Amino acid sequence: QVHLVESGGGLVQAGGSLRLSCAASGIIFSFTVMDWYRQAPGKQRELVAQIANDGSTFYADSVKGRFTISRDNAKNTVYLQMNSLKPEDTAVYYCKAELGNHWGQGTQVTVSS
Repeated sequence: QVHLVESGGGLVQAGGSLRLSCAASGIIFSFTVMDWYRQAPGKQRELVAQIANDGSTFYADSVKGRFTISRDNAKNTVYLQMNSLKPEDTAVYYCKAELGNHWGQGTQVTVSS
């Protein structure tokens, strides 16, 4: 039974910061690539950031320099630090474990202008 639980979303003003967390259970966390996706109304779900087992990272162009993905294998948790937030970052953010294609329930991030 695999569970991914996101937390840390909320309402923030443009220019502000949030840190999202995704706690995983039921998987060997250190074995899997972890992703953060987001989906805004009327848009496709898009990959925001990715962190591999070896710590290598990938970021969408739209968030480079502003977002940082990290993982703590001892805590079975992946994080997304979001700085300099923009209204266009408003979306539901989902974490995903690549091994098995497991998704969390999502957490809402709303950035006001």
